[in-house]
Amino acid sequence: MTANAGYVAPEAKSGDLGVHSLDQFVLSVPDVNVADDFYTNFGLNMVRNGNSLQLKTFGHEHAWGSVIEGKTKALHHLSFGCYAEDIARLKTRIEDAGVKIIDPPPGFESNGFWFRNHEGVLMEIKVAPKVSPDQKADSQWPTVGPGVAAATTREKAPAVRPRRLSHVLIFTADVLASIKFYERTLGLRLSDRASDLVAFMHGIHGSDHHLLALVKSSAPGFHHCSWDVATIQDIGLGAMRMHDKGWQKGWGLGRHVLGSNYFHYVMDPWGSFSEYSCDIDYIPKEKNWPAADHKPEDSFYLWGPDVPREFTLNGEAGEH
Repeated sequence: MTANAGYVAPEAKSGDLGVHSLDQFVLSVPDVNVADDFYTNFGLNMVRNGNSLQLKTFGHEHAWGSVIEGKTKALHHLSFGCYAEDIARLKTRIEDAGVKIIDPPPGFESNGFWFRNHEGVLMEIKVAPKVSPDQKADSQWPTVGPGVAAATTREKAPAVRPRRLSHVLIFTADVLASIKFYERTLGLRLSDRASDLVAFMHGIHGSDHHLLALVKSSAPGFHHCSWDVATIQDIGLGAMRMHDKGWQKGWGLGRHVLGSNYFHYVMDPWGSFSEYSCDIDYIPKEKNWPAADHKPEDSFYLWGPDVPREFTLNGEAGEH
């Protein structure tokens, strides 16, 4: 059964019913030491917690993700945070939708509740501090005046340190059905979509353009985690460092249409991706975002290199 683990009980900011944050994602991988190497080079603060690794950002105590050992790489579960006064109503609404509440998996205590989505993906809703931003991230565009060199040498280039998790994108066999599921259970709202190929959903208490994104595949799975950085320079430096460390497959530099963020994706050891992201659109809690159905050509990018074939593959579904 679930057990209260002494978490902080935040106060609600709004009468709307819905989760306020993507609290963390959890992946199982064959070797956590490989994950430690990859995410450390990516710029994250990796912290051992028993048999798992926590993905933190420097200067922030929150664990944005976790990695545990498993036979193959797989999305273990997604955890969403809500306000204390909302959790009972969320549980009732989810049960009324015909979703069965289940015990937490071994090794995961919780002050919330667990269930599986319409495709069997394990999910948790728990009382937790709001970690989605309350305003648009401060993106910086540094420059210098005439007579001064703006770029440093490669030797003196600073380490890239992502500031926070922005979102995750997961595979689904039915994008439109998934939109409806997350609307009626988590209280997420559609930001934008492109036909039944991809969709982006935001939190009702203020969040980035999307905290959860959905892309069509033959089965569920994990596509990427996206990490907010302050500048395009950070994106370029991060991509260069990962390339120098041997992580050379990916996609970028480019700019998305839906969400507007600048990006570079690095392929991880298991065929999914980690994204450096800068200047994503923000949807305040008071804003009624005009969700639209866009052309498929706008589902990937405004500009950038051609999309590599491996970017569209769902390894958890056996696609190669």
